[in-house]
Amino acid sequence: MKNKLHLIPVCLAALALCAPLSAQPAPKASPSPVSSAADSSAASKKAPTPAAKTAAERALPFKGTISSVDQVAKTFTLGGKEKARVFQVTEKTVLTKGGAAVTMKDVVANEAARGSYLKAADGTLEAKTVKLGAMTDEEKAASSKSSKKKAKKEASSDAAPAVSPAPSPGTTATP
Repeated sequence: MKNKLHLIPVCLAALALCAPLSAQPAPKASPSPVSSAADSSAASKKAPTPAAKTAAERALPFKGTISSVDQVAKTFTLGGKEKARVFQVTEKTVLTKGGAAVTMKDVVANEAARGSYLKAADGTLEAKTVKLGAMTDEEKAASSKSSKKKAKKEASSDAAPAVSPAPSPGTTATP
């Protein structure tokens, strides 16, 4: 019996040492409603939502013929089937012609142009890159490579056999 009495304190000590390891961490207290409202309004003022940010910062492609140029306002207009688009040239815009850098003075009407632009919150179209003139041989080669890849991809997806529905168990298939 004396041996059993010594066993009880040893078990209690072991239990006391193991209890902190198996205990769950206490849940964090939720912030007060006043501070969460203030935090959310501050967060919305700091940065736009990721969806709005990517849509506003993603460059969109354009291609066409320049119909008019305004050297004073630093804009050029591409005529379109439905409506014309006016692009603003800024100091961030990269203008090239035949692979060489050019200035706004080199932008003239009735010339082919392609590039990318960003759509600002106020609706203006800010040109990011503008390539003037016909496509260079390097650009044509790159374009044909991407066209071949697309055609190959479409051909492989079209080559997949079509699966026809199986007839019901109680019916016979008619030729």
